[in-house]
Amino acid sequence: MILSVMTVKLYASWVHSLKEKRMIVKSLSEKLRSRFNVSVIESDAHDMHQTAILSVAFLSISNAASDSTSETIRSFIENNTDAEVVDVLIEKL
Repeated sequence: MILSVMTVKLYASWVHSLKEKRMIVKSLSEKLRSRFNVSVIESDAHDMHQTAILSVAFLSISNAASDSTSETIRSFIENNTDAEVVDVLIEKL
């Protein structure tokens, strides 16, 4: 079993309040949980209005499955939010 943790940094230039940011983070987190059965948290940049850092954790049976799932999740995030994906870090344990 491979435990993968993706850290995704998002930037939304139009966000001007933490309330707006929470709406984006909550919506995306719920979509990821329901679609991929993963764990999602906002892991950093809690007080920054335009930046959101999400951590997504999931188990895979192999490295190939982990890579495939990571790429699918990244594509899903890019297609389901107006925020720009600035950086993605993937850790495997």
